[in-house]
Amino acid sequence: MHLTHPHEAPAADQIDFNQFLAVDIRVGTVLTAEPYPEARKPAYKLSIDFGPGIGVKRSSAQITKHYTLDELVGRQVAAVVNFPPRQIGKFMSEVLTLGFPDAQGEVVLFAPDQVVPNGARLF
Repeated sequence: MHLTHPHEAPAADQIDFNQFLAVDIRVGTVLTAEPYPEARKPAYKLSIDFGPGIGVKRSSAQITKHYTLDELVGRQVAAVVNFPPRQIGKFMSEVLTLGFPDAQGEVVLFAPDQVVPNGARLF
């Protein structure tokens, strides 16, 4: 069976709580957002401040449909901070910025609805 939209997919296999805890998801504030014209799919290069425990990390994010560079700076985002760095073209992406697909499959960023301290961990 082919699913046409990600929101139609069934739930993933069950995991235990320790597996969830192994994924370190933190909140950070976007310091800089730059175009990334060399990327295969439209993307931006972000520098995100995750506070003193994690520091500033870089991320390549395919979020050009719903966000301009200017509106990203100062915005809080959530990201997985404990994946190994990943080479995206000539850019080293250090964290995975998180979002959900809209009805057309374009990324909508995941963030708290109130300001929280940079580095706060999702639980």
